Formats: sequence, structure tokens, C-alpha cells
Amino acid sequence: MTTISKRKVAVDVGARLKQLREDRRVSMRTLAKNSSLSANALSMIERGLTSPSVSTLTKLAGALEVPITAFFRREPDRQKVVFRQSVDRVRVPMQHGLWEDLGGDCFSERMEAFIMTLDKESSSGLHAMTHSGSEFVFVLSGQLSYEVDGQQYEMLAGDSLMFAANLKHRWCNPGPGAATALISIATFDEDERPGEYHTAVRDHEI
Repeated sequence: MTTISKRKVAVDVGARLKQLREDRRVSMRTLAKNSSLSANALSMIERGLTSPSVSTLTKLAGALEVPITAFFRREPDRQKVVFRQSVDRVRVPMQHGLWEDLGGDCFSERMEAFIMTLDKESSSGLHAMTHSGSEFVFVLSGQLSYEVDGQQYEMLAGDSLMFAANLKHRWCNPGPGAATALISIATFDEDERPGEYHTAVRDHEI
């Protein structure tokens, strides 16, 4: 059993769920039906009376057609200088890992940086992703297998990779243990949130 899910996430997920639901004009009854959850369970989550599991959040994200990071996203004033202490970092649990924001949600320029911790044998899925901008990957621990434009790169701790993100790319953690990587994405289109492409962690399919 991984210890990833035990890390603290300091965001009011219930309030974010209610905001996302109301912004989309989706009733609680409709959301309950589309997510296969009970209306009572949704009400308790929105009122902060219970904490949803990662599995529950995955179902809700699918029903609302948003990435799981949407439940943890803050909408602060954008700043030209962003300093974030580790204790203030937004940590988003995923089915097979953890996504940690490093300040891109507050930065006024087109740059995002985050840390991903991935369970062994997890991956970004069978299909490759593309988005605007440039991507930089630095493996902090463990190992990652990155495929970019049909070329495979086997990465160990200390290895780095930089590429144009409009090239088809995907990744997996072949094991034998968890892997952690620092990822930075820059010069992406203004209306994109490219970091969210990296939160749909799945079982090993690469």
C-alpha cells in the first residue's frame, strides 16, 4: 500500500465541488445520477461533513467533465513573484499518485511547475497527449519511461528531458517502486492549463 494518499491536502474540496456544480448549473440529483453516488453523500461532501476518497473524486470529475485538480484549484490574484513554502503547497491525490503544485496557479506568466509522485506500474494512459508550450522533466527518485514522438527515454534519478509539448508524449513508471519527478511547462497558450493533462494517472498501459 502506498503512503501517497496520506499527505495532507489543505483545500476545502466540498466548497469547490459545490462551486463547480453550481457554475455548470447541475443539480445535486443530476450529479448523483451521473456519478453513481447518492445525493445524500454529495450533500455531506459539500457541507464538509465527510471527506471524499480519490475514487469518489474521480467519479465526480468525470460526471462534471473537469480534471481532478479542479477540486483543489485556487483562483488567487496572479503575481509576478511567487514564493510558496512547502506547508502551503496544494497537494492533489490521484488514483495512483500525487500531484503537487509549485506556484503556477498564482504566477502571472505562462509557466507551471509541479511535482508528481507515481505509484509503480502507473502511467498516463494508452493514448499520447499533446499541448502547447515546452516541457521539462527532471526525475528526483525512482525511474520513469517517457515516450516522445515515438522515441522511448528510460529515465533514472538525476536524468532530465526537455521537448516541444506539441509532440505526442506519454509516460509510465515501470517500477519497482514509486517515482517522483519535477515537471515544468512554459510558453503554453494563455487559455490552457497544461499541468492538468498530467493528472489522469492510470494503471500501466505503455
